[in-house]
Amino acid sequence: MPPVPEKRASFWRRFTESRNGLGFLFMLPAAVFLLCFLTYPLGLGVWLGFTDARIGREGVWIGLENYIWLMDDPVFWLSVFNTLFYTTIASVLKFGLGLWLALLLNRHLPFKNLFRAIILLPWVVPTVLSALAFWWIFDSQFSIISWVLIKWGIISQPINFLGDPWTARWSVIAANVWRGIPFVAISLLAGLQTIPQSLNEAAAIDGATPWQRFTKVTLPLLTPIIAVVMTFSVLFTFTDFQLIYVLTRGGPVNATHLMATLSFQRAIPGGQLGEGAAIAVAMIPFLLAAILFSFFGLQRRKWQQGAD
Repeated sequence: MPPVPEKRASFWRRFTESRNGLGFLFMLPAAVFLLCFLTYPLGLGVWLGFTDARIGREGVWIGLENYIWLMDDPVFWLSVFNTLFYTTIASVLKFGLGLWLALLLNRHLPFKNLFRAIILLPWVVPTVLSALAFWWIFDSQFSIISWVLIKWGIISQPINFLGDPWTARWSVIAANVWRGIPFVAISLLAGLQTIPQSLNEAAAIDGATPWQRFTKVTLPLLTPIIAVVMTFSVLFTFTDFQLIYVLTRGGPVNATHLMATLSFQRAIPGGQLGEGAAIAVAMIPFLLAAILFSFFGLQRRKWQQGAD
């Protein structure tokens, strides 16, 4: 019977030489990081949602009272509508414009690398700086947009972009789309460059039109990338906080309050930690739906690669 240390050494050798073992070792630091900085705050938030905790004192267990109260809160339901409207419209626009830019940059254009670098600028600029820039662009008195439209004779007085509920909604969507397009465009461009050019050439030889090559060749092969990219885009948009908070702080009359900004307002300035945590926890089902969308996209990719 071999000694125990030799058994351990043999097990360790097999473990480190296997692909799964090395993958586990490489993922272990990230798993520890996520456990400390993601799992614990998430668990604490879920716990606070079942308490009446306030800033300055510990809460006691009250069960579902926070959630029952939210069911009758019109401001909460308005934030749910705003969040879904904001996420849906912004995500669709970012996908459409991002895909168009990716297809354009995938062509053989002069100064193509320079254009790719310029397109990334809205994404790398800090969100607060972008929001301050748009806050000036949408100013009710000094807006450059209003000034140009007045000079062209289209309008007679400045537009109150952030003072009217629906105008404010469309304004924050425009700011989010401007900021999010580079992420979608560059990610889809990376996916386009993995598609063999020979497939499009073969389709062209067979008589396929450019639209047929796009819908029958490019789009199906790009679907897994689209699923992952749009999942991240939806997550970023759904949980957006900085842009809304700097531009409107949820106004006017709560017209641009998202669930994230309302959660912050109730928990920190309002002092109701339990209520704010309950609003944040109510976001989880929507986020899980976006993750499932990505999962099914990845399953399609496995099918394309020949798996069952």
